[in-house]
Amino acid sequence: MSDREGGADDDVGLPKATVFKLIQEMLPQDIACSKEAKDIIVDCCVEWVKLISAQSNSVCDASSKKTISPEHVIEALKQLGYEDFIPEVEESNKDFKQSQKERQRTQPDTNGMTQEELLALQERLFASSQARMQSGQ
Repeated sequence: MSDREGGADDDVGLPKATVFKLIQEMLPQDIACSKEAKDIIVDCCVEWVKLISAQSNSVCDASSKKTISPEHVIEALKQLGYEDFIPEVEESNKDFKQSQKERQRTQPDTNGMTQEELLALQERLFASSQARMQSGQ
């Protein structure tokens, strides 16, 4: 039985269709890649992600932190000899942070109710909930 069949790796994976699409985009037009080769590439990608994750976790632990940060990932890349990846990782992190700042925060739909109506509704709901709790329902 392989690791994939009921083993510990069942919870680790990448979307095969996405990886297959990336493979196809990377190859020249006149080159094809068999499904078996694509599956091996997916497995290698999963192992690489697990390696970076484990090393990032070790760096995180060594710094007495509980959450892996981008800095931990960058240090892990250095320790594993992937320094060439660092500029792209830093740029991607910068872009992500910028997109989070620019993200539109949507307000919940209030069905046209005014602030006062919403507050009155909230107070009624709290009172109803409190009454149910006191009556044991």
